[in-house]
Amino acid sequence: MTIKRYFATADNTIANAFKENLITRGTGSNMGQADILEVFSIYGQATTSSAEASRVIIQFDTDAVNADRTSGTIPASGSVSFYLNMFNVTHAETLPVDFTLTVSAVSQSWEEGYGLDMETYSDLTYNSFGSNWINRGSGSTWVSAGGDYHAAPVFTQRFQEGYEDLSVDVTTLVEQWLTSSGGKDNYGFGVQLTSSQETANRSFFTKKFFARGSEYYNKRPVLEARWNDSIMDDRGSFYASSSLAPASDNLNTLYLYNRIRGRLSNIPNIGTGAIYVNLHESAGGSQIGSSFTGSHVSTGIYKCDVYAETTDTSIVDVWFSGSTQYHTGAIEVTSFAAEAHSPTDKYILKVSDAKNYYKNDGFERFRLYIRPRNWSPTVYTVSKAVPETTVIHSASYEVFRIIDNELVVPHGTGSTQHTFMSYDVEGNYFDLDMSTLEAGYDYGIRFSFYDDYIKSWKDQAYQFRFKVRQNEY
Repeated sequence: MTIKRYFATADNTIANAFKENLITRGTGSNMGQADILEVFSIYGQATTSSAEASRVIIQFDTDAVNADRTSGTIPASGSVSFYLNMFNVTHAETLPVDFTLTVSAVSQSWEEGYGLDMETYSDLTYNSFGSNWINRGSGSTWVSAGGDYHAAPVFTQRFQEGYEDLSVDVTTLVEQWLTSSGGKDNYGFGVQLTSSQETANRSFFTKKFFARGSEYYNKRPVLEARWNDSIMDDRGSFYASSSLAPASDNLNTLYLYNRIRGRLSNIPNIGTGAIYVNLHESAGGSQIGSSFTGSHVSTGIYKCDVYAETTDTSIVDVWFSGSTQYHTGAIEVTSFAAEAHSPTDKYILKVSDAKNYYKNDGFERFRLYIRPRNWSPTVYTVSKAVPETTVIHSASYEVFRIIDNELVVPHGTGSTQHTFMSYDVEGNYFDLDMSTLEAGYDYGIRFSFYDDYIKSWKDQAYQFRFKVRQNEY
């Protein structure tokens, strides 16, 4: 699993905009239960120099994030990125173009409130429960009207067209909340126009986002944890050292999984320390090269980078420490070969052990069977077994909803690489957090492979479809 989403626990739009009479401002109005969040600035509506603005405040449960970190669901600091994602609402009002929104940390606690009216600002708090432009809660005012915010860190996103979604890397701030560093408690994010745009002698009407109360499940604001935990296990695609390949490609990464009674456990005499690997021509045969030093990856998982200068088509890997051998495995060896032409690779894909229905709770592993489209088996291959899967070293997945083709999990092939697929001796696979998907809908998974010849990602024609049910089914 490389994506974990946390829905907002509170949100509100606070504004000092004029009411319909253009005399009274709606600074006491609360919009905490509205299904829309709104950011705008309006210049010169009531008088030739009048200024109005609205801002968004939004909060997420970082205790839940900390609990997931403690349980190992998400990685430690430095190995995960957090993104604030908010989704554009299409509307008939004037949409600003070429503007910038800032995201900063709210510095005081606040209450969401029960208000709904975003048109006439009629849902006043009367100094009772709920935040507004003046009050942060019952009888408690902001130090500065419009909310109180820490000066740093501040994150920005430019909206050139105006209708873009908000997606900002807020890792620095979230880690401060999680570790109670930087003198910051989690009172949420403030989202607003830059100070120069909010006070400009022109208007920036009006940017709207879906709120946490929206009926559109996939459009609700989320704090998204992204990380690349893909395992690149070369046991099923092991190559002998060759002068055709650079040194980095002559290395093969092998993994050892110490599973005891169905659970991954560290080897007692090794723990998180070093483990060693020898390669042999065959069981009990001559050793190939020197010993290689492996390392601990996570609970019960160890890895080691090795190379083999051999012409044998099969070798043996022995994992040991001192005089104790912990595992002996078998590896089929492939040799690098140059080609006289530039091939066009096409594949047949299928999700192995596929189900028609999945619950929207917990995690599911999806394993992909891949073979070349022009694969032609020999009699020996047919009688031997099902044809071996082809391992794709750079593969990505995305998840979409069938009814409207809406992307739920887009390809993450940028800096975080959070949709990269793992692979091992059985082929490519990935784990998906099913709670990301709303029950009652059909979904599809699409795949894309990186093509080194064209230096680009190539979408595959195959799509896997399934339905998600409530977890009580």
